[in-house]
Amino acid sequence: MVRVDINCDMGESFGNWEMGRDEAVMPYITSANVAGGYHAGDPHVMDRTVALACEHDVGIGIHPGLPDKMGFGRRTMDVTPEEMTEYVVYQLGALDAFARANGTHIQHVKPHGAMYSMLSESPEHARAVMEGIIEVNPEIVYLATDTNIYEVAREFDSLRAVFEGYVDLTYRADRSLIVERKKESLDPELVADRFVSIALDGEVEAADGEIIGVPAESICIHGDTPNSVEILEAIHERIAAHDIELAPLSEIA
Repeated sequence: MVRVDINCDMGESFGNWEMGRDEAVMPYITSANVAGGYHAGDPHVMDRTVALACEHDVGIGIHPGLPDKMGFGRRTMDVTPEEMTEYVVYQLGALDAFARANGTHIQHVKPHGAMYSMLSESPEHARAVMEGIIEVNPEIVYLATDTNIYEVAREFDSLRAVFEGYVDLTYRADRSLIVERKKESLDPELVADRFVSIALDGEVEAADGEIIGVPAESICIHGDTPNSVEILEAIHERIAAHDIELAPLSEIA
């Protein structure tokens, strides 16, 4: 039996501005990456998202970003490794308080946007963030969004890390991702095919047709894809037809 986690970025609304389909998507996933208030989210959204995850028995993680609401955390900033650690620890602490208030705990950390890219490009920044997470709670799982970050995470014996794959984005042959500026509806069956391929074989077809290795134990689905629910329904049909079991990150790492 293959065990895999389905994670989704959530709680990325702010005030009257809504992002994603959190309530519709939550029943289909096992781990929720909740925005911590820097690139998106606010105290009310964070609390509601944690409560929604608890209602569906979904593991909760912090989705920390750079302090850049206007740019949705997608703009690179001049940040030292120490500052990056403090950004992550600050947002982790905020979400942890809401988790405790809702009778649960933080399961994982998954950096967002430009923060993730900076950690991928700078092992020094990545190590600093991981050391900060360990100091807060060594039981927290680090959700590694690419091989560069995953290799740094493996340097720490005390850090639990899980490699993440994507099925609603297309990989290039070098395992980088093609991220479209505007979200469009996708073919649910194509996305479900990719899910099964990664879950069972640890590989997926890249944009040029090459088969590349993606040995992921957690697979991300983006809740702001217009037909995300239809995609998740197709994935769940495949899960039922194959030897796949869904489990949160805490049970996989």
